[in-house]
Amino acid sequence: MDKCSFCGRKRSDVELLISGISGFICNDCTMKAYHIIEEEKKTMEEEADCMIEEVNILKPKEIKEFLDKYIIGQDNAKKVLAVAVYNHYKRIKQEKDDDDDDVEIEKSNIILVGETGTGKTLIAKTIARILKVPFAIVDATILTEAGYVGEDIESLLSRLLQAADYNTKLAERGIVFIDEIDKISRKSDNPSITRDVSGEGVQQGLLKLLEGSVVNVPPKGGRKHPEQELVAVNTTNILFIAGGAFDGVDKKIAQRLNTQTVGFNKRNIEKIDRDNFLQYIAPQDLKSFGLIPEIVGRLPVLSYLEPLNEKALRQILTQPKNSIIKQYKKLFKIDGINLSFEESALYYFVEKAIEFKLGARGLRSICETVMTDAMFNMPSENIKNFRVTLKYAKKMLEKIEKHKLKVA
Repeated sequence: MDKCSFCGRKRSDVELLISGISGFICNDCTMKAYHIIEEEKKTMEEEADCMIEEVNILKPKEIKEFLDKYIIGQDNAKKVLAVAVYNHYKRIKQEKDDDDDDVEIEKSNIILVGETGTGKTLIAKTIARILKVPFAIVDATILTEAGYVGEDIESLLSRLLQAADYNTKLAERGIVFIDEIDKISRKSDNPSITRDVSGEGVQQGLLKLLEGSVVNVPPKGGRKHPEQELVAVNTTNILFIAGGAFDGVDKKIAQRLNTQTVGFNKRNIEKIDRDNFLQYIAPQDLKSFGLIPEIVGRLPVLSYLEPLNEKALRQILTQPKNSIIKQYKKLFKIDGINLSFEESALYYFVEKAIEFKLGARGLRSICETVMTDAMFNMPSENIKNFRVTLKYAKKMLEKIEKHKLKVA
């Protein structure tokens, strides 16, 4: 006789008995199951809201002070980001007044322009650390239009979901850093018979994410798991920070300012700092570079990062809380070795980084090259103190360079 697999009541004792593959469920058990699911959803949302309440919203000055511990210089970018992030999370937590119900604060997505190695990614990472919110970094160069080889636009949110441990409500308050956004610039203003699937096509796809909409996201990524269920994510309260080197945009800025990157113009020579054209960057320069106007409009907060000079690079080596030299000292200390550096060796690292034009990343590469032999040999030897001299640093770099020349 047919009966409910949950409560055991017979068909004659219930209003409706729904059949399944290997059992039945009555209308009462169906309603109870529905209410249990709704309660569970409500509990999860309340837990997520509690976590959102724990977001550490500091005042802009406090955010900048925290950034100063990890990032040298870049005061303008840090100030702009501190204000934008503060306003964004105020917007999320705002309590609507009865008198001001019609006032909606718009999202302040950010775009950072700066040479490679100036700290764009580091600033975004540090902002997420201070706020204790889910944070994802996505490289724009891997993105293509849906249906083409590469990753779909929705993969940006898949990374964020993973960072939030698949808690959708928490992910909807997170930060996404889109790196190398300049690499998806429009290839040409001239019409082409081929589609620009990794350039303008990607920009068009990003519009709905930046503006704020409900997007169906594959939680494990796009095409490797086609059978997975999609998760609906609302991007309205997700803060997007885009960064790019925009190599060559200085020529666009110079053209707009009616001057030249080579030579000089008498009318503007006194007013314009020719060593740093990026400080004059404006939205129309990004449009000239190849970003579509709709994307530029949805990234309203524009800031630039200063090129790193010798003084800044020297400070980066030792001053930040997790500076490169402090990291090496800690690594050697774990092996019971006291590591120290000659001042002249540190300046040699800086000179080489400027020569290679790799910014702060260049410092790390040079240090790694110089320290590799020591890190390989010394843990096995009974050495308690090691001092890196200028002579030793030059010897290690020359050794590597000679080896590369032989290979070439």
